[in-house]
Amino acid sequence: MEFLAQFMDIVLHLDKHLAVLVQQYGLWIYGILFVIIFSETGFVVTPFLPGDSLLFVAGALAALGEGGMDILVLMGVLTTAALLGNTLNYHIGRYLGPKVFHWENSRFFNKAALLKTHVFYEQHGGKTLVISRFLPLFRTFAPFVAGIGAMSYAKFQFFNCLGAAAWIVSLCLAGYWLGNLPWVKANLSVIIVGIILFSLVPIGIGYLKSKGA
Repeated sequence: MEFLAQFMDIVLHLDKHLAVLVQQYGLWIYGILFVIIFSETGFVVTPFLPGDSLLFVAGALAALGEGGMDILVLMGVLTTAALLGNTLNYHIGRYLGPKVFHWENSRFFNKAALLKTHVFYEQHGGKTLVISRFLPLFRTFAPFVAGIGAMSYAKFQFFNCLGAAAWIVSLCLAGYWLGNLPWVKANLSVIIVGIILFSLVPIGIGYLKSKGA
């Protein structure tokens, strides 16, 4: 319970914690942020790590020049982290797919399910990879499932690059341009919660549509 409370405190007051980390570690903050983004996108077991709000706050700190941070370097480092994270997740899924989906009598883990996943990602995988970048949980699982479905690697990397750049650049620049406005600074904790909730809206809509169907 204590760990959960500390984690929630970090997520809800990310601006304060990240600013302290920047003051303590200076330019090493690039490495810390790289590890967080890489881990969130690269390991299917870490979808709980902060993503959208982290990028927004990092952009706001870069606008102030905290710790010598530069917005272009920040976006370059984090885009690389997002690219490599998804790539690792894809390869993990590609490795595990044939080993897991081979039971003929299994309801879910059978070759037919694997084939359907492959067909889906060949047809819709591009937009899935791009849109999922802006959806918590989904951005962690999408590349993993793309690997399981053996989505063609060239196609995967094209949309991987497109989605990573769109996600990192848009949220970092939003923080850079808006994060230090007086009203935004005064309500940053509320805005961080709002970013998290807003990013979950499409998931809720999709769930309600599927339930209604």
